[in-house]
Amino acid sequence: MKRARVRTRSAAPETVAAALVPDNTPEMDTTVDGCVVETTLERETVGGLRATLDDYAVNLSVAERIATAAQDGTNDDTNQTHS
Repeated sequence: MKRARVRTRSAAPETVAAALVPDNTPEMDTTVDGCVVETTLERETVGGLRATLDDYAVNLSVAERIATAAQDGTNDDTNQTHS
């Protein structure tokens, strides 16, 4: 079994972790320790682990941007049109 642990410092760790958990598989565990979101992943193959890490990185990036925008009260959508 191949294993990886991703530790990410976050300004909104509880919010980010809550956004990530619904996409976790049984081989994934996400926890919060202070200002750090930590996810442990296990896969049978290196290729499977890499694919899961790629997906996780995208999900983490989106969750972090949304949580930061919500805290700051900003909207990062530059394509939005105002009337």
